[in-house]
Amino acid sequence: MKIDWLFIKFILVGILNTAFGYGVFALLLYFGIHYSLAVILSTVAGILFNFKTTGVLVFKNHNNKLIFKFVTVYALICAIGIIFLRIAEIMHINLYFAGLVSTGICAVISFILNKNWVFKG
Repeated sequence: MKIDWLFIKFILVGILNTAFGYGVFALLLYFGIHYSLAVILSTVAGILFNFKTTGVLVFKNHNNKLIFKFVTVYALICAIGIIFLRIAEIMHINLYFAGLVSTGICAVISFILNKNWVFKG
């Protein structure tokens, strides 16, 4: 079985991106920013950080014009996650478990879309 090192790098950078986004959120809360604004600001900062780290560290791409495709992919991933959880809710599946499964599925879809559409080449 061949290991897809690009996917491994994608997952590792995803962990870094998650830590960054949460760190920004926690820092904003620490400085007294309301949690709703902290979520918005950390999400925007996270998307920008994720775009650069995913583009440069995983796909070796420095083209900033791809940000719109990148945001489109993550909007789609968000929608897929919500739909997945809604279906789980209707089927009375534990949402914590469904969220975990959804995260794995969304990571694979995100990797495929980023590799083949956003950062292809």
